Amino acid sequence: MRLFRLTTATLLRRKSWVICAFAVGVLPFLLQQISSGTENPALLKPAIAQATWAMALLCAIFWGFFTAAKQGESNARSGLGEYFLTTGVSASRQLFEMWLSVFSFLAPLPLIAAAVCILAASPGLPDERSMWLATNFQYAMLYLVVMAPLIALAIAVASRFGSITGFLTSSALAVYGLYGVGYLKLLGNLESNALLKWVWAYSPHYHFADPTERLRYKLGAIAWDKFPLLLAYFGGILLVYTALSRLIFRARTTA
Repeated sequence: MRLFRLTTATLLRRKSWVICAFAVGVLPFLLQQISSGTENPALLKPAIAQATWAMALLCAIFWGFFTAAKQGESNARSGLGEYFLTTGVSASRQLFEMWLSVFSFLAPLPLIAAAVCILAASPGLPDERSMWLATNFQYAMLYLVVMAPLIALAIAVASRFGSITGFLTSSALAVYGLYGVGYLKLLGNLESNALLKWVWAYSPHYHFADPTERLRYKLGAIAWDKFPLLLAYFGGILLVYTALSRLIFRARTTA
């Protein structure tokens, strides 16, 4: 695990992860001061919950994918990947160790977001509070399952095409899956376009992993008999992206 330790030490020294921890754990309390929550106390807790999960998603997209892409490009172009190949560390192992390092910094974010929502934004009624706990737990799990393969994809694409391309690839997929598919569905229904509906059907529906609407309107947790199906859906995407990442990834630049 030498590459894992090296990558982790590099990220620790850069200290940019502190910004993510601040954005998820502290910034929501500052943002609600400039929102309508100060005028209507009933909106205060929903505003905190919405801002907390929004910050967690933004940190993954802008910090997580950029950091992953930067490491993938650096490993290939600096000669570090080629060095590890000569010591017996395969390309697959290098991809895994860099992914594990970046994921280790990203994994606490949904836990921090869930903790903030539970401790600072839980409803007052006992039944709603238990529902709130289950909802945050579910979405913390979905967050990890969704972001994990996108980190690997950013590393792999960056190792071959550069860090900007790696970052934009994973970021574009995340933003499209979170928000773009909704507009695509609306457009397909308005125009009755079979092609648009087909594209929508085979798109990554990451909006299912966004808890904003459920927390804002207290819609409750996903039914537990349906939750495994949702995990299986994102697990299938994870397997596809993992295979693509391994095919794309290279540990050294070509001559």
